[in-house]
Amino acid sequence: MTAPTTYEKPLPVKTAENAPYWDSAKAHALALPRCCACETWRYPPTPYCPKCLSDQTDWQEVSGRGTVYSFIIVHQRYDPSFAEDLPYNVTVVALEEGPRLVSNVVDVHNQDLRVGMPLTLTYDDITEEFTLPKFRPA
Repeated sequence: MTAPTTYEKPLPVKTAENAPYWDSAKAHALALPRCCACETWRYPPTPYCPKCLSDQTDWQEVSGRGTVYSFIIVHQRYDPSFAEDLPYNVTVVALEEGPRLVSNVVDVHNQDLRVGMPLTLTYDDITEEFTLPKFRPA
């Protein structure tokens, strides 16, 4: 997708801890943090591994394959910039590798979403700096 000239919705906040996530999304090769000691995925990023307490992290690209773990359909306008999108889904995607991401499923009618539905990663280039990882039915 081509980045629009203006983007009216709230933008993510890029920090030192999450910069590799946003940089990899921008490159259309999504990476998540993984513990170097025990190989536990550490998403969202944390300074220490929740399993072994190691502070050594490596960012590794994920396959982009997953399934719908849970979802809601938003009908209420909480922010004026999302009014034209109503109703829209907010979906928890269980990646094949194990971590779960909160995103949206595109290219599907909300009434057709189902827990367990296979998904594949796609990217929405919203600005020159940010790309949002989204999913579509596989």
